[in-house]
Amino acid sequence: MESTPVVPRTPTFTLPIAKVRSVYQTADVERRLDKLQHGDSRDNDSLRGTYERMLERGPERFQMKPSGIPEMASLYEALPNFTDALDDVRRHVALSHDSADGLEVTPMLLLGSPGIGKTHFARQMAGLIGTGMNLVSMSSLTAGWLLSGSASQWKGAKPGKVFESLVDGRYANPVIVIDEIDKAASDAQYDPLGSLYSLLEHDTASSFVDEFAEVPIDASQVLWIMTANDERGIPNPILNRMNVFEIAPLTPAQARHIALRLYQSIRADHDWGSRFDDTPAADVLDRLAALVPREMRRALMAAFGNARLASRGALQADDLPRGAVGKSRIGFMQ
Repeated sequence: MESTPVVPRTPTFTLPIAKVRSVYQTADVERRLDKLQHGDSRDNDSLRGTYERMLERGPERFQMKPSGIPEMASLYEALPNFTDALDDVRRHVALSHDSADGLEVTPMLLLGSPGIGKTHFARQMAGLIGTGMNLVSMSSLTAGWLLSGSASQWKGAKPGKVFESLVDGRYANPVIVIDEIDKAASDAQYDPLGSLYSLLEHDTASSFVDEFAEVPIDASQVLWIMTANDERGIPNPILNRMNVFEIAPLTPAQARHIALRLYQSIRADHDWGSRFDDTPAADVLDRLAALVPREMRRALMAAFGNARLASRGALQADDLPRGAVGKSRIGFMQ
């Protein structure tokens, strides 16, 4: 039986600017700048420039506030194995609805196999909140101080990602995604996750001190999303500060549904999409459903290109990359 085409729905959810929030005190910055300029410490052009930029920009940032409880049906359809995590976000939005409080979401950890869609979920949440997303990939981490900054006396020192998101960004409550947190390597000299012990606690995050600027920053409104393949690489004190969601593998029916949505989304997003059929053939969907979501899009793009080279408006199973055709199901429940 053919699947019924799904028309993606946009969540009826707006996030107007409700208020502004100061993320640091200018008096603190002025004191540090004065000490730098008139003290005995070695001159540091980068640090002085940071303080001057902070004073020029000012401390006020937009804090986004939901105008209502979102209708998130399209997200539930697109992310069927993330229902518990979506429910959690919706609960937090409901708490802030019709109140003077800002939106606060308990830090969340998305735990699941590679390619299952964890980072895609984080991007969708950032879009829903409306503050954009700052991605920190722990698998490619080259410096232990990436989150918290490095002391200004070190050569090449600079602020960390949290400081940059709040000071250089527009929002007091940005979404920061720590991707593959279980891949963070630590040594005896520096723990790259050390700053999270205070950042994930609301009270201590309100006066977070970046090691470069040494000025208290209010990071209490940051919305944290972590992803991991294996929780064993994450210290228990950090796990205990988050809501942990184990993301189940897709069922074959769910995988087929996502493949259809991806086909329709790619087709709708490109001018050349009008040259192709509204829906792909059943055998194409069956082949795509054998892939994890991360691989589906790449396979579809290749298939569209192959079909176009053959002057066809309908994809065939043979248009899919060889690695996708006949590939065994990866991580799907039978």
